[in-house]
Amino acid sequence: MLGRYERGASGEAVVEYGDGTMRVIKPGSFVRCAVTGEAIALDALRYWSVARQEAFATPEAALQRLKESGRPA
Repeated sequence: MLGRYERGASGEAVVEYGDGTMRVIKPGSFVRCAVTGEAIALDALRYWSVARQEAFATPEAALQRLKESGRPA
């Protein structure tokens, strides 16, 4: 799966999040969690918000963001 994300690319990627898919705009090896700031390897990324265009390291981080905003993810 790493081959899909420009094998050998380093640094932070820029990603466009869709429903069940993501598109790498600027190659990199990771994105940052919008809540914790933790680096998430692209091949390990499982949680994101399409509406907010944010990535989350864990389901708990996504839930925390949802509670903070009072609006749906």
